[in-house]
Amino acid sequence: MIIIDNKEKAVDILLEQKPLVIFYNNSEWGPRALGNRSILFDSRNPDAKNIVNKFKKREWWRPLAGTILLEYCHKYFDLGTLKESPYMSFAVQAKEKAIKEVPAIVHVDNTCRIQTLKEQDNKPYYDLISCFYKKTNVPILLNTSFNLAGLPIVENEYFLEYTIKNSEFKYIYKPK
Repeated sequence: MIIIDNKEKAVDILLEQKPLVIFYNNSEWGPRALGNRSILFDSRNPDAKNIVNKFKKREWWRPLAGTILLEYCHKYFDLGTLKESPYMSFAVQAKEKAIKEVPAIVHVDNTCRIQTLKEQDNKPYYDLISCFYKKTNVPILLNTSFNLAGLPIVENEYFLEYTIKNSEFKYIYKPK
């Protein structure tokens, strides 16, 4: 297990096409990975779904979601009447830009279960995606819950170590 506390180094791991676990603050309540206990990956990689699902030890066909900086959402997705989607509760229509640039998170029906993110919602996660955006011109990361198939989301340091020992995950981002 390699602990990273620097967002630039964390983004470098993502650009090397390696999964990055973010383990920060308290875990979220509910069924979604909202950036405190997440597996992150480069959403531009068309093979990301296969890579991440293999790491999670789950079926190949399971779709993945994404987190986008709210101020760029309208360029990639049609939220309809929604102003934001902070909890990944809705599948929204992907625009052509998303279909072309972030295929890893676009489902076969050209929808995406997207999380919009504002700086005040989760500053370390926002800063990480902003850093990724500065290096790639894409303000979106693939985001799925940090757990292995059949297990709950990782809640504490003990379960973090257990999960790392029983998987191929190597890089853990713990922002300062």
